[in-house]
Amino acid sequence: MSSTIEKVVTVQNPMGIHMRPADLLSRAAGRFQCQIEIEKDGQAIDCKSIMSILTLGARQGSQLSLRACGVDAQEAIDALSELFNQGFDESDSEVASPGRP
Repeated sequence: MSSTIEKVVTVQNPMGIHMRPADLLSRAAGRFQCQIEIEKDGQAIDCKSIMSILTLGARQGSQLSLRACGVDAQEAIDALSELFNQGFDESDSEVASPGRP
């Protein structure tokens, strides 16, 4: 019997969860067999669906619950939480206004 693994993560990247981070999350989640959900403000979505991830409207500072249930749940939570910890490899310089060096 598989247990459910849960971890709370914080969106750290300046632009929040937009198309690129949503794509990274859904692709990473797709590598695992377990069922993975992300919950924000009581709304739980399938982490393997890029469109569902975008519906969360998760901005910088948002706290999300990652939940996984299945044979590789711990590995999935570790991999996904690492994406959040790294800010999806985005930096403040990427959100600088156009024309600025």
